[in-house]
Amino acid sequence: MKILVTGGAGFIGGNFCHYMVDKYPDYDIVVLDALTYAGNMETLKPIINKSNFKFVKGDITDRLLVYKLFETECFSVVINFAAESHVDRSIENPEVFLKTNILGTQVLMDASLKFGVKRYHQVSTDEVYGDLPLDRIDLLFTEETPIHTSSPYSASKASADLLVQAYYRTFGLPMSISRCSNNYGPYHFPEKLIPLMIKNALAYQPLPVYGKGENVRDWLHVFDHCTAIDLIIHKGRIGEVYNIGGHNERTNIEVVKTILRELNKPESLIKYVSDRKGHDLRYAIDPSKIELQLGWKPKFNFESGISQTITWYLNNQEWVNNIISGEYQRFMEFNYK
Repeated sequence: MKILVTGGAGFIGGNFCHYMVDKYPDYDIVVLDALTYAGNMETLKPIINKSNFKFVKGDITDRLLVYKLFETECFSVVINFAAESHVDRSIENPEVFLKTNILGTQVLMDASLKFGVKRYHQVSTDEVYGDLPLDRIDLLFTEETPIHTSSPYSASKASADLLVQAYYRTFGLPMSISRCSNNYGPYHFPEKLIPLMIKNALAYQPLPVYGKGENVRDWLHVFDHCTAIDLIIHKGRIGEVYNIGGHNERTNIEVVKTILRELNKPESLIKYVSDRKGHDLRYAIDPSKIELQLGWKPKFNFESGISQTITWYLNNQEWVNNIISGEYQRFMEFNYK
């Protein structure tokens, strides 16, 4: 089997490539990545010379390049991780999110239809559902929860999801969609909450927390996300949506304080900053469908997962330092000044 992984030099896509290359030595894994600020060849360094792995630099919106790649490689499966994914960046510059997340998805689906791909899988997010109230812990996102977006990022991902479903109904595209909760783990770009807090705490720099830190997220270790997608592409039904959640709801401030305790750093480093525009209150996934239909279960709870993640960052400071560029610093100063 030959699998195209778009966005494979990013956080989740990179972890997925590590997982697949090791688990399926008889599969060929091809990555297509534009290597924007969050895409990093350092992430792929441990597998770059594997015989069943290949990297191609390119943008999923480049139709000529994508078509040539599909014609040459004859993919059986396409998994689209490629996306602009940071809410703050989408507020600063929505246009690039619409281009990559919607138009790029269209190009990949057109190529999948043209060249006879057997499964197109769209990696989406629970943010397409909007948010839930803090005082209704009984409410969870299911696959039937209506789409109700809050940011240009989530709107672009929801648009892509709807386009994928339309291609299934109109053109018969053999597709599936997964919507995951917040991921964390190794190789996470340090603009996101957990790696940012780890990086700043180690340097005794302020830890910026939006508002009062009361917003709730369901945390999913990236390894568990990879195992879920593996199951979906092999056993999941065509045309279906699967929610992937970690059963690990925490407020942002709980996450930050947990990291400080693990690193033995003082809570005085916490700095509350102005809240994000349209900041969703609570995300909570009901993963019953994938658990019951495909037998998926997460390996990590939050306590074991965050400990493993912190240990990885402590042991891989060179990776962190190599990806912190001037552009990243400019963005951080603009948003958290």
